[in-house]
This record gives sequence, structure tokens and C-alpha cells, in this order.
Amino acid sequence: MKELEATSTPGAAIGIVQDGKLIYAAGVGKRNVETGDPVTRQTLFRLGSTTKMLTAAAVASLAAEGKVHLSETTGKYIPGLDPVIGALTVNQILSHTAGLKDDAVMNGRHDDAALGEEIRRWNSAWLFTKPGAIYSYSNPGFWLGGLVAESVTGKPYADAMEEVVFRPLGMTSTTLRPKVAMTRELSQPHDMVHKHISVLRPAPDNTANWPAGSVFSNVVDLSRFVIAMMNDGQIDGKQVLPREVVSALTSPHADIPGLTWKYGYGLTLIPTESGWVWSHQGSRDGYGSIITMFPSHRDAVIVLCNRTGQNLPKTFDLIVHQLGDPDPRTHESNEGAAISRSEFAEYTGTYRNGATTIKILERDGRLLFKGSIGTLQMTRDSEGWLLLKDDHGQLLGRAFGIAGPDGRMEYMHISGRASARVH
Repeated sequence: MKELEATSTPGAAIGIVQDGKLIYAAGVGKRNVETGDPVTRQTLFRLGSTTKMLTAAAVASLAAEGKVHLSETTGKYIPGLDPVIGALTVNQILSHTAGLKDDAVMNGRHDDAALGEEIRRWNSAWLFTKPGAIYSYSNPGFWLGGLVAESVTGKPYADAMEEVVFRPLGMTSTTLRPKVAMTRELSQPHDMVHKHISVLRPAPDNTANWPAGSVFSNVVDLSRFVIAMMNDGQIDGKQVLPREVVSALTSPHADIPGLTWKYGYGLTLIPTESGWVWSHQGSRDGYGSIITMFPSHRDAVIVLCNRTGQNLPKTFDLIVHQLGDPDPRTHESNEGAAISRSEFAEYTGTYRNGATTIKILERDGRLLFKGSIGTLQMTRDSEGWLLLKDDHGQLLGRAFGIAGPDGRMEYMHISGRASARVH
């Protein structure tokens, strides 16, 4: 496949669901560049953040059984939390509105106790803003969601997922445990190392972060999940997920700043002329994925890759077009106009989300954005998005400012994360 070569991705698996049935499932390329072993429809990949829809399904299933109330605080279900963390609601952590900073620690402990022990060390420093104030993508929120499932079931998170989600759905190859995954047909993690695509060693793993991005699965198992989601929780005439789970995951719980998109639980909800599209992308060291459902057409597309962050967007777009489904991607303008100097004071300042710091400053009559991607010039398009370009005019990012009551920007939203003004 040309896109594998163009993106230096060793291998991928693609699944296509149409009218509620898996009509295509196949692998392309290699699951290990060293051995040349081929990817097949059974090959396991670590999903990255598409794991979040599965963690959300577990918590929502427990809610459907009356064991969890989504409007309740996490402290009701998890003993030993710092009072500030325990006051966050289940709804807030699953909808990215808890005010938790974002983090993604790929390497760490490998024991089941890690999840609870690390979260019980959290305090108010883990919040970058007031809970409920704004949507801001946060992996730690889903770590906390996984701990809710662990505490309510009385079983380690990995075993709770097996009992509540994987086994009922018939996802027989899916697991969170690396020692189980390695006994099956497993794709190795890859990325560029010293200018060559290589297997990452040791394989990145951190049990304390599993609920946000570490499920191992394949396109066959994942097709069962998406079919159930688009069929009120049923597969082959059997109720494998409570209907309430589908409703919980696909109801809009948060507005995403600057977009007409919403966030459910573990799913981005994208409005189209044909109705909502449910989607999520995933990226973790060595792997990338995308799972997108078109419920009005009962279609879905699953792409799993074994290179960090890759999900073959051109191939995905081609499949969507051939299925006749609406294009869920946002078509953004690259043209912006200069921001008036009279408005500079509304933007200038320092914004922070955990270790991420953004500075907006005035220099030589220009408004500049200073962050991890460099110091960039800012213009603004007709929809209010700030276009961040280098000195050569190349677009390197976009940001969206959210004004407070005084008209000054209170938050700067970039790549789904909000940073709060600190001065």
C-alpha cells in the first residue's frame, strides 16, 4: 500500500462494517520489520486513546446496573482520594470537563496496584482550572475512570474490563495485559530511531495509565464493539451491552471550543447532514488508530497501525468516500487576517495546563504565540481561529481563544487542550 510507504508505517489492519456486518477485515504490511511477519485480520495492536470508548463503556455498563451514578463524585466509589480529586464527578472525568491537566506517561510500573496507588497521590496541583469550566482533553481523567470501574467491581482494572466489556461482546482476543497479548498474534511497536523505522525496545508500558490508551485488540474484535454500538447494544439478536451504554457514550456532554463538535464519553461527536458521526483517534508510542462510526448508515471504519500516531488518513478518507458516508473531517481555512493592535491586550499573557506553558506577546507591532512548537506569528480567520505560522508563512498550528467576562482571553485552546491564563 502506497500510504504505508509514504508514512514509513510497517503495517496496518483495516476493518469495514457495512449495514451492521463486518464486510472487510485484512492486514497489510509487516507486524515486525525484523522478522517480516505479515499483519492479518487477527493481529493485535495497542490502540492508544481509542481505548477510552471501551473504558467509558465499562463505567456506563456499571451505571446501567445501578452500581455507579454518573452525576456522583468519584470519591463516593474510590476510598482514599484527596478531597479535591474525590469531588470530581464521574460525568466530568469521562467528558474531559474535570479541569484535570493532561499527561501521558508511556513508561512506568507494571503491577495492578499502580493505578490506585498513583491516583491516590494526586492533589489540587492536578487541576489547571475549576472543574466544569471548560472541555479540555485529559488522559488522567480516564485513568480515574478506570479506577472507578476497578473499585466498584473489586477487581483490577484489566480484569474488570474483561468481565464487563470484552467477554460479553465476544472480544476473545482483546486484552490489557502485555503478557497475554504476547502469546497471541501481536504487532510490535515501531517508530523512527536514528533515521530508521525500528521496533521500540523495551515495549512502552505503564499500568497506571492503561485506562486511557493501552488496550490490545484487532479489527475483528473491534467490529463487534462498533456493531453493538450502532445496534442499541445488540449483536446476533443478543443484548451484549445495555442500551443505556450507547446513549451515555453518544450523548453530547461537552462543547468543544471553536467547533460544532461535541464530546460524549470516549467519543467525539461530529454533526453532518446525515446525522452524528461517532469517532476517536488514538496514539501511543509505537501505535496509532482511528475508529469511526456512521450510525445513520450503520457503517464503520477501523484502522490500526504499528507506528506512533499513524492512522492512514488518505486510506481512511478513500474508504469513507467509497462507502458513501459523510466526510467527518473538518476543512479548515489557511487564510487569516491581522489582529488589530487595539485587541492585543485581550490576548497577551501566560497560559498553563500542567507542564504546558503558552505565552502570547507583542513584539514589533506583531502578536506572537510562544509554545512547544516555537515562536509563531498569529493571524485570525473568519471563525475566530488563530492561525500560527512561521516566518516562511507555513501553518504549524491553530489555537482558539475563549474570552472571560472582561473580554480578555481566559483560556487558549490548542489540539483539544485548554490552557488557563495565569497572568
